[in-house]
Amino acid sequence: MTISREETKIIVVGGAGTLGSSTALHLLRNGYTPSNITVLDTYSIPSAQSAGNDLNKIMGVRIRNPVDRQLSSESVDMWKNDELFKPFFHNTGRIDCAHTPEAIEELKEAFEAVRNAGHGLEDTSEWLDSEDEILAKMPLLEREQIKGWKAVFCKDGGWLAAAKAINGIGEVLKEKGVRFGFGGAGSFKAPLFEKDGRTCIGVETMDGTKYYGDKVVLAAGAWSPALVDLEEQCCSKAWVYAHMQLTPEEAAEFKDAPVVYNTDLGFFFEPNEHGIIKVCDEFPGFTRFKNHQPYGASAAKRVSVPRSHAKHPTDTIPYVSQQSILRARDAFLPRFKNRKMFNHALCWCTDTADANLLICEHPKWKNFILATGDSGHSFKLLPNIGMHIVELIENRLSPDLANAWRWRPGSGDALKSRREAAAKDLADLDGWRHDGVQQNGNAEKSVPITVSMAKLGLGSSKVDEEEIVKTGGGPTVEL
Repeated sequence: MTISREETKIIVVGGAGTLGSSTALHLLRNGYTPSNITVLDTYSIPSAQSAGNDLNKIMGVRIRNPVDRQLSSESVDMWKNDELFKPFFHNTGRIDCAHTPEAIEELKEAFEAVRNAGHGLEDTSEWLDSEDEILAKMPLLEREQIKGWKAVFCKDGGWLAAAKAINGIGEVLKEKGVRFGFGGAGSFKAPLFEKDGRTCIGVETMDGTKYYGDKVVLAAGAWSPALVDLEEQCCSKAWVYAHMQLTPEEAAEFKDAPVVYNTDLGFFFEPNEHGIIKVCDEFPGFTRFKNHQPYGASAAKRVSVPRSHAKHPTDTIPYVSQQSILRARDAFLPRFKNRKMFNHALCWCTDTADANLLICEHPKWKNFILATGDSGHSFKLLPNIGMHIVELIENRLSPDLANAWRWRPGSGDALKSRREAAAKDLADLDGWRHDGVQQNGNAEKSVPITVSMAKLGLGSSKVDEEEIVKTGGGPTVEL
């Protein structure tokens, strides 16, 4: 007998991150009873361990296949028109740049793919063939730094106030009466099963709490491969960023400036309301392999396990990344070449071999649904990805999405994914791990966080100061 939406109980593990919070929201929007929705996470919304708990994320249209086209079209529409999400979309435009022959050729191919995709995208993308055309869109770049560059300007692009958007979802979940478990009561330990050992009926968390439901969604982002055995379909990797403080006068010059991205250098955003610019470099990512036994694995094996910045706030980034971020800063913003960077940090995502999501029912465990494999490009899907996860919960996901997101072990190398090279391991790199001790060094050595999370526009919502008290405090396990 089919259970009604009003009666069905859903548990979302990792529900304070991107895919999880979107799932919880769309459960509400599809008529599920709020008290039958349980959101679990080690940290409160927006989870301090989520890649989405960030100052900003790039918004851009990505067309590799029909699934990309559909998801991009949906997300652009919702960021622009959905009342919950549109305050967090800064539609400043995006400039994708290239300067090597190989990168220019790839940029041309990407431009043609967008132009041929339909859905009006041909009217929102423009090829920029000279320094003059690039400077007309972004006059704050310097001509000497962009000689030989080609670019594409996307009118639909810009940036997303990431942590604020997830926090906005959190406020809705709280207001509607969704249940929460955080700290030890929200940290996944194992699925619970019927006597058949196959039908999932809930989860147990690290403090021993047991939650029961009809369906469980594991949307734990980069932590997913360490929690359950994904048979090497996902490889968790860290990317890096740093912040730079502008004066009010300097920040005013960059108001509404488009996001600038160069595939060989990195990218930067306009400053937030506190004059803080985020700069990122571009590279294949860092792994952190450990001998670890995720649930469902027959023995311990090599798994790339994130090291949470929330638990290790004095961690920064490898020395090699400090230099590459400075190279990006000096190319994009040479006027600030003597400006100190701060808040150097690692941001964890998990790649699949083909960069498609892994959203499917676990083949061994009935009613246990995976929602992971973001591959570094899924935050823009915050408004709409939960809609499709609910379709999967209800066994009505379209065949093309189901095929793209299917369980597919052995289908490729997630360590390299679609990037230029395989990721390097943090164990082979110096400068990032401080374990609470600030390093001495020159002005460009990375230092622990010195600016409050509130000033960066990050942190928890009202949801959880009271909820954390109920559930017993902070995290109880370190992988």
